[in-house]
Amino acid sequence: RRYWSHDEQAILQLQDNLASCLVDVGWCDEALVLRREIYARWVATLGVSHERTILSGTNLLGVLLKLDLWDEVKWLARDQLLPAAQRSLGADHTLTLDLNVKLTGATMLNSKSSRNDLRLNQHRFSRHRRDQFLMQNTGNDLLEAETIMQD
Repeated sequence: RRYWSHDEQAILQLQDNLASCLVDVGWCDEALVLRREIYARWVATLGVSHERTILSGTNLLGVLLKLDLWDEVKWLARDQLLPAAQRSLGADHTLTLDLNVKLTGATMLNSKSSRNDLRLNQHRFSRHRRDQFLMQNTGNDLLEAETIMQD
């Protein structure tokens, strides 16, 4: 008699590993279908602001970027993931910073980006670089680093 795990989170993590393998072998279309399903199930299970959900959304962004689906990248990163990450994880969290980098890259690579998109992108990237500099050179979190810089 075999035991089959019905732990949804464990199943989602295994499916996420499978999606990574599909991307690695170049089957991005199949990985996209799976990543979308995984992200939707994390949202339903844990909510949009949970760190695991945001990580899953970031993985989905990676596949969307590989497939040059710029409009969906922009919508998912800017309108869904980034606000949730900033609200629940904070501006200096690794996932939030990674989302900023992905959104910046997607905007720069998209030939349909407007001047306003590029300006916003430049501002976002400048903030990201400043935040990284502050954290690396003060050894503190972002809020403490800004306080130190103001003094």
